[in-house]
Amino acid sequence: MSDHDYDVLIVGAGLSGIGAACHLQREQPQRRLAILERRQRLGGTWDLFRYPGIRSDSDIATFSFGFKPLRSEHFLADGPTIRGYLEDTVREYGLGERIHYGLNIVEANWSSAEQRWTLTAIDEASGAHRRYVCRFLICGTGYYNYNHGYRPHFPGEQAFEGQWIHPQAWPQQLDYSGKRVLVIGSGATAVTLVPAMAQSAAHVTMLQRSPSYIFSLPNTDHMARLLGRVLPRGWVDGIVRGRNIAIQRCLYMACRAWPKTMRRLLLARVRRQLGPAADMRHFTPDYLPWDERLCFVPDGDLLRALRAGQASVVTDTIETFTADGVQLASGTHLQADIVVTATGLDVQLLGGMTVKVDGVTPSLHHKMSYKGLLIEDVPNLAWIIGYTNASWTLKADLSARYLCRLLAYMEHHGLGAVTPKDQGDHVTEHSILDSLQSGYVRRGGHRLPRQGRALPWRVLMHYGLDRRLLLKEPIEDGFLRFEEAKTGAGLAAREGRSTVAG
Repeated sequence: MSDHDYDVLIVGAGLSGIGAACHLQREQPQRRLAILERRQRLGGTWDLFRYPGIRSDSDIATFSFGFKPLRSEHFLADGPTIRGYLEDTVREYGLGERIHYGLNIVEANWSSAEQRWTLTAIDEASGAHRRYVCRFLICGTGYYNYNHGYRPHFPGEQAFEGQWIHPQAWPQQLDYSGKRVLVIGSGATAVTLVPAMAQSAAHVTMLQRSPSYIFSLPNTDHMARLLGRVLPRGWVDGIVRGRNIAIQRCLYMACRAWPKTMRRLLLARVRRQLGPAADMRHFTPDYLPWDERLCFVPDGDLLRALRAGQASVVTDTIETFTADGVQLASGTHLQADIVVTATGLDVQLLGGMTVKVDGVTPSLHHKMSYKGLLIEDVPNLAWIIGYTNASWTLKADLSARYLCRLLAYMEHHGLGAVTPKDQGDHVTEHSILDSLQSGYVRRGGHRLPRQGRALPWRVLMHYGLDRRLLLKEPIEDGFLRFEEAKTGAGLAAREGRSTVAG
């Protein structure tokens, strides 16, 4: 095994990992930095998911990094556009040689004596074990399992003679033209797949146990286009980004403050777009808005496919699969050549790696999250988690900027380790995603760190409050335990540094 020694290691070359690396490169270029990526290409989620119509569910202005706007006439970005944007970002910031591909990180072990992490990685091409060492570890791995999605067992599924597909493992050569497609699910993936596949399939049916809220929005930002004719592009970027942050927050807060009123408004929009003959039973959830994420559909593409008869929605439960389709509890039989199980994600902590502190494995799901970023009792480790009620990147950007402040503070003061410590009994039974009731959260929330009763152990899901918490409040707040750098170790050990603490 060979040693690779760094100041900072980032696990994951997706949106979070690349964003964190860019912030460090911009603000602290002296750091020895590398990104470890399990796949053979960068992009994370946006390289893994290749199903038809794959797109962001947040607007481009807030989905892109604050330091590098993604400029497009469209409101939402598709998968290829996002992958290209990430590749451009890596080239612009010279990160290409810093990304090590094909490495499965199986263990990270912190040594208090040496004030460093030792990561054990498996080179998936050769099977060789490699060792990486760093002073600070950043996980940009998200919170779901990249190996497989959630796939429930269906009664009689072995009888079905057609093709089964999960969106997380989409076969790129699949030809579904002229085929009858059954999409099981009602979330963001399902409402994206249905109109995309309906363009060439014989018919697409979305089978749901319960509906989601559908929110149609125009996919062309006319205001941005108009402003671009009279204002400098940088000004337009700032105006549109600020507007969209405010709209996201206002929509979320309105749904929380007046849930029944917003429910009526959301359903009225769908009814108006589908027409008076629409059966609203298929579009009326049994929960209130933002208990789960809204499903955004650009230019109402899902609703257009339904009106045109290219697709249909059925709300029912599965009794059993048959050779050529599925028998429903109501007695209806749906024929299908292809079944797509858009049934969700499988929650996973820190990309599945085992974390040890001085050889002991802490129960991370019993630990609290500090400022939604660090983990209680675990030194020099950050886990970047984005927003569930707004663009993921907004929180990822703030988190990376906070980490730059924290690392600069530690170097300025000659500190080698930082560990979040609870000063009371703040822990609750709620996970860091307790504000969301989506299926993957209900199934896997017990695997995630806990919420605390008060700051800094609460996960706010509020961009304005997080800006103050992460960028304005002092680094030293009584909840972080710092240790002086030991000789030959720690973030301040190297000579020739001249970083000012933030």
